This record gives sequence, C-alpha cells and structure tokens, in this order.
Amino acid sequence: MNPVNAMKPIIQVAGIKDREEAALLIRCGVTHLGFPLRIPVHSEDLTDEAAAEIIAEIEPPVKAVLITYLTRAAEIVELVNRLNVPVVQIHGDIEMDELGTLRVSAPELEVWKSLIVHEDNFDELVQRMRSCEPYVDGFITDTYDPETGASGATGKTHDWEVDGRLVKMSRKPVILAGGLTPANVKSAVLDVGPAGVDVHTGVEGLDGRKKKEFLEIFVRRAREGYKLRFGA
Repeated sequence: MNPVNAMKPIIQVAGIKDREEAALLIRCGVTHLGFPLRIPVHSEDLTDEAAAEIIAEIEPPVKAVLITYLTRAAEIVELVNRLNVPVVQIHGDIEMDELGTLRVSAPELEVWKSLIVHEDNFDELVQRMRSCEPYVDGFITDTYDPETGASGATGKTHDWEVDGRLVKMSRKPVILAGGLTPANVKSAVLDVGPAGVDVHTGVEGLDGRKKKEFLEIFVRRAREGYKLRFGA
C-alpha cells in the first residue's frame, strides 16, 4: 500500500521553544509541530503551561503533537488533556495493556508509536510493530545513540534500508525521523517512501533556534521528494 494515500504527507518539526518559533514553522509549511515533554534524556524546551498556550493558537489543518516517554495510559491522557493536543507520539517502552487502555480511554486521539533503530534489531522492530498495530494510527522511526542512551532527538541518521522494509511491511503509516536535514530529506523520501518526515535539530542554527532558510529548504525538498515518488 502506498502510505501517502492513507494520509497527507506529514512534515513535522519538533522542539518548539516559543510562539514566534511556532508561527515561523507554520508560515514555512510545516504540518505538525512537536512538543517534547516528560523526556528522560533531554531537557524540556517548555513548561506544560507555556506549551498549552502555544498549542491553543495552532489552527487546523496544522496539528500539535505531544512527544513523550510516559508509559502509563492515565498519565498520557492527563497530559494530552492538559495540553489539548490531537496527536501523541509515544517513545517510552509502553506495555500493550497500557496501549490498549489508552486506545479505549481516548478513542479520538491519534497515536504514533516510535520504533527505535539500533544496529541489529530489525526482527525486534517487526515484532514490536505487529504488537502495536491494533492500537496505534502510525509509527515513527528514530535513531538510538549508544553514547548517550538517547532514543530519538539524537541528530544522527540510521540505516534507511531498515525504514524502507518497515514501510513495506507495516499496516499503518510510518514516519521517518533521525538525523534529517535540508540536505538529505529529499533522498530520504525517495529511498524510504515514508508517510512523513520529522526533524528537530536539523533545521536549527548554532544558537539552537529554528532558522527560516533551513525550514524553507527542508519543506521544499521534502515536497519535491513526495512529488517525485508518489505524485503527492
């Protein structure tokens, strides 16, 4: 199945720091704004209150996404409701019963589950994907960094062949993350054929702020890739 037929191609940028940055992303054509909260390795960019204020100003079709390592359904639902987000991206090692409870507790919530690519864990990823498929709306791949222990937001790429195989096998859309930049996003779309792409540090300057020129190139090249591969 062509994953892009199931949903409009996603272009997500994570790590919003303030209203100005959120507005910049929207002007540049980003479809999803990611807000990392409750993360064990990286420091948070915003408080819950500050994130909620920014999210309240985001209008459809742009969507806000809670990115979290929480693994208890009740805690996830509480934070989702506090922020009023339509999408949650779960990076924690959540148990299937908790994922099932989340699905029942928040049936309207769009749920993405991360698939963290290590050096040789393809079979494990497939098993995890199959277990999660009944409870989620999509997956997002990302990179494991053995030096820091970070699962995602590493700024590092991984073997895209793994992603391409997962895209072909998955019954749900798969979004590609991990070390994407304006320089490689078009190739990533052409090589992998994901339902979307996600970037964080790859569009930031040395000051840690998102840069307009980087964002514009990233969005343009991602769209070029989708048009060439899918006509999307």
